[in-house]
Amino acid sequence: MCDALEVQGKDRKTGAAGILRFSSLYRSACADLALADSYQLPPSTVSYLHRLVARSHNRLYRSSRLDLQSWSETLFRDAPRQIFADPCVHVATLLFFGLFCLSSIIALNESWFPDYAGSLMGDETINSLQSMYEQPIQGSLDHYLKMAGFYIMHNTAIGLQCFAYGILVLPCLISLSYNAIILGASFGYMSRADVSGGDHFLHFVTAHGPFELTAICLSGAAGLRLGWGLFDTKGLIRSESLRLSARNAVPVMVAAAILFFLAAITEGFLSPSPLPYFVKVTWAVMSTAMIAFYFVILGAPQDLASDDREDRVDPLAVDPLAVDPLAVDPLSLNPLTDDGSP
Repeated sequence: MCDALEVQGKDRKTGAAGILRFSSLYRSACADLALADSYQLPPSTVSYLHRLVARSHNRLYRSSRLDLQSWSETLFRDAPRQIFADPCVHVATLLFFGLFCLSSIIALNESWFPDYAGSLMGDETINSLQSMYEQPIQGSLDHYLKMAGFYIMHNTAIGLQCFAYGILVLPCLISLSYNAIILGASFGYMSRADVSGGDHFLHFVTAHGPFELTAICLSGAAGLRLGWGLFDTKGLIRSESLRLSARNAVPVMVAAAILFFLAAITEGFLSPSPLPYFVKVTWAVMSTAMIAFYFVILGAPQDLASDDREDRVDPLAVDPLAVDPLAVDPLSLNPLTDDGSP
């Protein structure tokens, strides 16, 4: 079992049952060593038990090492599957992107609601938005660095706001809906052919749009997961349910933070750059594909793989009571019969 623990590791692959059995055998070996010393058994037996206890102690209480395979499994298997299967992520995604697309379509088609964007954002905001993008965006390296830092702080504030509102559920849904409607109206209005500065606006927002919109959505989903634990406790006390919900919300919030960071870097360097629009569109398509691959392709349940893993038997995951450590000859490791003979 020491060899098995050394190969498999102590945490993920061994499992709770394996650790429980190993600790039970370790305590039994310590008791056998104490009895061997007390009864002055042959030195070879005492020496063997000393080595066995020392080796078991090192395996059971050794410090955790950096396991790259475990990290990769967590990042590219467990996290996307947990996010994909989270109902709060489904609700936030449908709500945010559904309202965003609907608001964009309404604002784009002026004949449907002629003053839709103006009634939502106000004429002053509309005029400020147009004047901001009348001229091509130009900036130096110092400007890019300053704006990247600003966008990191700005995006972090948006994410924390959506996450904090989630503790009460309803404010989070309202915040997600408001951001989706306002952003959608801005995109739709500035995409009209008769609006001045529309081309420059698209040049700026296209590259970082997928990262930022997805990050806002995931921030709201993480807040919903946290808040929903206060209402749906599943029989637990509220503090314990909140703690469990917070732990389940960690992968969603970490993913949102990474996407906010990527959005800020893109918004600070690529979006305001004079590069051709084709480059920015290509980056937007690539970023959308990466997001879809991580959250959908890697996150989708794989029934065949899960069934195959369920069929495997962990050699350490055996009932600790099924093996009596005292019924083993410490020298030959062969089971002893009822009369004590090997």
